[in-house]
Amino acid sequence: MKIQTHKMTVSIDEHSSHLEQFKDFYKRLDDEGKTIEKLPRHEIDDYHLKAVNAALGHVWEHNEYYRSLLEEAGFQKPEIDSLEQLSTVPMLKKDVIRGDKEKLLCVEPKEIGQVHLTSGTSGKPIYTAYTLADQYVYDLLPKYLELFKETEADVTAIALPYEFALPGLGFQRLFQFAFGTTVLSLGKGGYMAPVDKSLELMKEYQATVLTTTPSYAALLAEESEKVGIKIGEDIQLKKIWLTGEGCSPAFRERLEKWWGCEVSFFYGSTECGVIGVECSRHKGYHIMEGHVKVEIVDPASGEVLPHGKTGEIVVTTLLREGMPMVRYRTGDLGNLQQSHCDCGLTMDVLQLRGRMEHMLRIGKEDYSPFMIEHFLMEIPDVGLWYHLKLEKDVLTIEAEKFRTTLSDQELAEKIQKHMADRVGILCEVVIRDDIPRTFGKATRVFV
Repeated sequence: MKIQTHKMTVSIDEHSSHLEQFKDFYKRLDDEGKTIEKLPRHEIDDYHLKAVNAALGHVWEHNEYYRSLLEEAGFQKPEIDSLEQLSTVPMLKKDVIRGDKEKLLCVEPKEIGQVHLTSGTSGKPIYTAYTLADQYVYDLLPKYLELFKETEADVTAIALPYEFALPGLGFQRLFQFAFGTTVLSLGKGGYMAPVDKSLELMKEYQATVLTTTPSYAALLAEESEKVGIKIGEDIQLKKIWLTGEGCSPAFRERLEKWWGCEVSFFYGSTECGVIGVECSRHKGYHIMEGHVKVEIVDPASGEVLPHGKTGEIVVTTLLREGMPMVRYRTGDLGNLQQSHCDCGLTMDVLQLRGRMEHMLRIGKEDYSPFMIEHFLMEIPDVGLWYHLKLEKDVLTIEAEKFRTTLSDQELAEKIQKHMADRVGILCEVVIRDDIPRTFGKATRVFV
């Protein structure tokens, strides 16, 4: 069976790039009825070596900062002979590029089609510039038709930020150009997109797919009850894609029960775009190996770690001409495993462990907030809004009740016992009914 082509294609006038060579690679896969998702490992590795070398050649010729880094590392030409040699390429740190819109730019400013930036919550923002070809040609070359089942028959509600950051517009391009779906550009509760109007639009157009953050999926479900819209009747989704915030498997399962549909994780960033996507088996993120090469390194030494070892996630973008990211230190923790998933995909699987700065040190142990959330969400009497507060080595969990007849005291004691039994943490518990909702990223951890 011939694989469906993208719904729309775009040509960029008078455009040539180091990435043009990869059009032939993906056209061959199309002609053979294949996607990169199920290629043998050696074919993926061959593609990665060619794409990494193309990226190195591009930044060597068009970016002074990258070239100086490579020359200082002893490179006399922008090329590696094997993927193992990628470890000799210097890593890119966030602090170096914060607040500098041109440091990584590899095209003339007039070639920039769009600029996105991170929120800058932990410092000056990071600017990411895309050419039009980045957005509408190269980013859409790899197809992941096993992972994405959406078609032109679907209606996709995108409840993600359209201001500054990549997610809203990035997903809109994906669903419109790759799948031809109708898009409801909801945003996230801004002036023009109050929650009740967003729910009403999803009801009117019978949305089948929702793309949003975990906390906003919870907020939409919660608010639907207040405005008289019934989830599962008035709005009947078949799929929710979660991105923009991490969350635990147990949190995802709670959302699946509430919305009555499959919920899957999508891992990416404004700087690097898509990195990993969950398949329906929910056993980790399959790396989007058409778009990125991912490594795991020791956060202290920078040494590349083998499969199965947890460390910092380092990403090299493969299909960017405007502002490539070469060995970018994300600040996220995770480990890679070779894919043995019974979905049949051969792309490596990433287990995400959270952000380095969000790890909770209790006693002599570091705990991932995702892990604590997972066990907290195992208690059905606990709502989806909570805070984790760490002060002087004591963890306090602030939680809300959810459809329970337990008293505040009974629920607090239940949480304390459950966390002691399941995680081995002795914690204080405060039951509240006023944990603030947010339209931005949910803040769960306070230290």
